[in-house]
Amino acid sequence: MSSVAAPRHAVIIPSYNTGPKVYETVRAARAHWSPVWVVVDGSTDGTAEGLQRMAAEDPDLRVLLLPQNRGKGAAVLLGLHAARAEGYTHALTMDSDGQHPAELIPRFMQASAGRPDTMVLGRPIFDASAPLLRVRGRRISNWWTNLETLGAGVADSLYGFRVYPVDALIQVMQGQPWMRRFDFDTEAVVRLAWRGVKPLNLDAPVKYLRPEEGGVSHFHYGRDNLLLTWMHTRLMLGFLLRLPLLLARRRAGRPPFQA
Repeated sequence: MSSVAAPRHAVIIPSYNTGPKVYETVRAARAHWSPVWVVVDGSTDGTAEGLQRMAAEDPDLRVLLLPQNRGKGAAVLLGLHAARAEGYTHALTMDSDGQHPAELIPRFMQASAGRPDTMVLGRPIFDASAPLLRVRGRRISNWWTNLETLGAGVADSLYGFRVYPVDALIQVMQGQPWMRRFDFDTEAVVRLAWRGVKPLNLDAPVKYLRPEEGGVSHFHYGRDNLLLTWMHTRLMLGFLLRLPLLLARRRAGRPPFQA
């Protein structure tokens, strides 16, 4: 168990129908950090019961249940509230499907502890398993994110392995009804940047597991790309409304974004 980071950091893992792979992910996360919250987002694959059995034997593993699937952002928000209620100030989010590197949790937590005013964002390092269409598609999303944040320095807007300041993210999410599903990761970094939370980017590998390796994907190109298009449309509108003030701050030599 690592002890390099401040004790006010927790891990939150939203999970929806990933099958047995979630058990491997949780064990890996617990091998590197405590505590770990798993938020079961209306799963129907029996993993909620299995995770509850694991938690019964591990006081540093907590399992929260949503009765129906509400989306990644909604699951993360539930975990954020639970973590804040116990005094945690920062949370690392990671996917439950085995794509994210649990062994890098201590490094990301240490970076966050050293710069608690930042959001520590994973910068994905792809291997040959990465679908080319997905890699190219995220370049488009990253281009829009760079524009919407006036070049705040977000290296990747979609990679969900990252550390957030809990209070700031809860305030961002409670202030509007969006970012509850696949739009969560990108909208979170844009809106946090608008609040003055600076990004700190760290390299991290990403795996795309084949079905025979236990890989599960809930990404739907049509539905989720439409969701991302609507997300960037409303973010651009929000950016344009803020632009006069942002430019005025820049001319005055002040940070363009602040809380």
